[in-house]
Amino acid sequence: MAAMSDYLENKWVDHLLRGIPYTAPVGLFVAAMTAAPSDAGGGTEVSGNNYSRVNLAPSTTNWSSTGGPTTTTNPSAGTTGTSSNNVQITFPTPSGAWGTITHVAIYDASTSGNLLLLGALSVSQTVTGSSTPFSFPISALAIQFA
Repeated sequence: MAAMSDYLENKWVDHLLRGIPYTAPVGLFVAAMTAAPSDAGGGTEVSGNNYSRVNLAPSTTNWSSTGGPTTTTNPSAGTTGTSSNNVQITFPTPSGAWGTITHVAIYDASTSGNLLLLGALSVSQTVTGSSTPFSFPISALAIQFA
């Protein structure tokens, strides 16, 4: 993932530099997009045909440290500024076509909510009604803060 949303950038500025508390979300919901969102939001999220976002809650089980895949509770100490999924992310089996997935986004709610992170897939994937579920293997969804 390449970008932080305007919403999250503003929350981090207020929290880190201005002392305004920010409560981290209890859920992180991965969304499949058929058109690019921007830092301000927008884009086109898949809808219908058994689609729903996948909750990959904040935890050491679900997300790696910046030092690589690990489920320890030690703070990140790597130098890449990158975390990735420690578990496979699998969307529901489609009951019809979803279109071509070009981007992925992470929101703080299962529907609507605030866009947090967004990025383009390195390879787009077309999902048809007969497709196997769209998924990200372990370590495939990398988020870099740099």
